[in-house]
Amino acid sequence: MESRQSTRKIVSTMQQQFPETPEPLSPSLKQRHLTMLGLGGVIGAGLFVGSGAGIALAGPGIVVSYLIAGALAMLIMRMLGEMSSAIPASGSFSVHAERAFGRWAGFTVGWLYWILLVVVLAVEATGAATIASGWLPGMPQWAWVLLFMVVFTAVNLATVKSFGEFEFWFAAIKVGAIVLFLVLGLLAVLGVLPDTSPVGMSHLTGDGGFLPQGWGGVLAGVLAVVFAFGGLEVVTIAAAESDDPARSVGRAVRSAVWRILLFYVGSMLVVVALLPWDSVRPGTSPYVAVLDRIGVPGAGQIMNVVVFVALLSALNANLYGASRMAFSLAERGEGPKALLAVSGTGVPRFAVIASVAFGFVSVGLNLLWPDTVFLYLLNAVGAVLLVVWSLIAASQLRLRRVLEREAPDRLKLRMWGFPWLTWAALAGMAAVLVLMLTDAAARVQVASCAVLTAVVLAVGLVRERRLRRAASAAPAGE
Repeated sequence: MESRQSTRKIVSTMQQQFPETPEPLSPSLKQRHLTMLGLGGVIGAGLFVGSGAGIALAGPGIVVSYLIAGALAMLIMRMLGEMSSAIPASGSFSVHAERAFGRWAGFTVGWLYWILLVVVLAVEATGAATIASGWLPGMPQWAWVLLFMVVFTAVNLATVKSFGEFEFWFAAIKVGAIVLFLVLGLLAVLGVLPDTSPVGMSHLTGDGGFLPQGWGGVLAGVLAVVFAFGGLEVVTIAAAESDDPARSVGRAVRSAVWRILLFYVGSMLVVVALLPWDSVRPGTSPYVAVLDRIGVPGAGQIMNVVVFVALLSALNANLYGASRMAFSLAERGEGPKALLAVSGTGVPRFAVIASVAFGFVSVGLNLLWPDTVFLYLLNAVGAVLLVVWSLIAASQLRLRRVLEREAPDRLKLRMWGFPWLTWAALAGMAAVLVLMLTDAAARVQVASCAVLTAVVLAVGLVRERRLRRAASAAPAGE
């Protein structure tokens, strides 16, 4: 009886507080914006450069590593797509967690994700500045970071449509680059390009076998690449500012998940088919090595441009996602009311300014510690993504049953194999956490994440307890 009453309370609250009405923001994003945001959100430096570390750990088995990590990301996105089509909101999974477990959960996951995004956008600005400094060494790294922050703050303060257009073309460049890479790579594998001959299985099985480092190498590869899939979540936040959120997020999720697997796994197959795996060095781009091998002139500079665009694209998307998450938290009473201010063009201007503030702080960090700030910032928040994904899965486990019983008409997109694949995703994330604890470098991320999560969770629990006391103390009828 208590469980049924709790279920009905969740649905009643959901129906009262989240009716199918538009957000108070501008519904200016089109389906093409969301589709490209979903495709481009995870195609970045983690793939173009970070994949080298995974290949060094797993050899050709990195293909299996990407399949495992990609399958986990696909499951998370399917869950998120199910909930976001049922409950479209600019707070996305923060709203879902609040509906499933209470205000403390929405507060915790929302502010953790906000912190993750504002730090990562500073990391991305630093990475882009490092590349730009190589092109124009007369301009210091910190000045580039300042320039990027000013430009993208202006873009995000202008109109929602301007963000959508910027992100559409940035993502189009990334998607175009990886499609061209796949085409050229496949032609080289088949020996169709000039001065090439069919490579067969020589590199896939001839340099120590397909799994030269064994299954341990594959698991280490998963740890190296899984966080590259972070960023997909922003598409479900953006869907709230489209003209048909429930339909738009479903289409964006469906189109993104299989294409991303194609891009990631397909490009890794090309790389390990064309190159001896032990020739790839961590920190260098295997894509550059492949383009050099097939005779593309200026391959290094071409890939630098692509990575530069990828970093700025991610900066733009993360600033947008952070500002909308901050706005949603304020809208639900979980953040300062000042963040609710919306401009005449439908942009939450103070939420944008608050979200980019740390980016401007990072200008000073780049001035003081230009060579170490990138790694330090990344280690500070890297594992937070696992906490966010875990709460997405836990929320979907509870809300799916509630929706099936009380509001089945809202389930426009359903999670595959429920509840078994949801539990499998949770087990997968627990396994990644165990892997991180076995790695000395990753343990720093786990420790930082644990401290940050504990602090935010404690604040959320204290706030909810105070709100309950205040509500119980209020006179009846107020």
